[in-house]
Amino acid sequence: MSIDRSFRDAAHAGRPGPHAAGFAAPGGLTTSLERVARLQERAEIRVDVPADGRWLRCTSLLDDQRELDQWRNRLRDWLRAEYGTAPERTVASYIMSWYLRIPAYAGALLLHHERRVPDLRPDELALRIAATGRPDPDGVAVLGRSFYCLPSDPGGGRPEATVVADERALAEVLRARYVAHASRFVKAYRRSSPLGARTLWAGATDALDSALWWAGAQGGTRAAEGAAVADAALVLERRFPPLTSASTLRMETATDGERGWTRRRESCCFSYLLPHEAECAGCPRTCPKG
Repeated sequence: MSIDRSFRDAAHAGRPGPHAAGFAAPGGLTTSLERVARLQERAEIRVDVPADGRWLRCTSLLDDQRELDQWRNRLRDWLRAEYGTAPERTVASYIMSWYLRIPAYAGALLLHHERRVPDLRPDELALRIAATGRPDPDGVAVLGRSFYCLPSDPGGGRPEATVVADERALAEVLRARYVAHASRFVKAYRRSSPLGARTLWAGATDALDSALWWAGAQGGTRAAEGAAVADAALVLERRFPPLTSASTLRMETATDGERGWTRRRESCCFSYLLPHEAECAGCPRTCPKG
């Protein structure tokens, strides 16, 4: 089983978005989120938290160790039911990857389709864990209304908008906002995780690089995927510590001669510790750097 099946094993959506036009349509961040929600199928995207008891604010997970423990226990139970065992490194790595994809995916979707970046603060993001089956997130809520945008954005004059100089500056904002959130997670998670700081930051790098790729690949065309790869190269053009690498996306030729994009992971998901599971494609244990 590959950790990269999450969120929710989505197929390509096959729908073009506003990204090709180079800027968002008029409106605030809520309008942007409503648009991008229709352009992807990996998770439910919301601008609020329903009162159904299933949603967790990211601050709750970071500030209350019991919330993280409950999530890990659900994953342990699921792994034992599926595989008869729940190795602690596998549990820790899955939760790490699933959590970090929340800020990464929210930021990547808005950058790719709208050329906007939300604040990504833990108190402005929430997630919903699947009610049945594998307990990975199947919903993301962006609760803040502030955003960064380009000078060409028709919403740049709104009071909640901050205009930056160009796309490179917008990419810098996304990277900085994401790293600030990931830093909170690394600090909180190290208290109870068998994973060290380097592994956690490798996981953070994987989440951001993968999310940037997914944001366009869901368009279902080579052009959409190529635009996503360009976004990843812009945001992760080189290593920006504490992130552990530049984007590792690369073109590869499959055994049938078909060329396509792939990436080398920076972190190990430890799925190979499960019975009858091998290393994932792109695993750092089997794919040397370079």
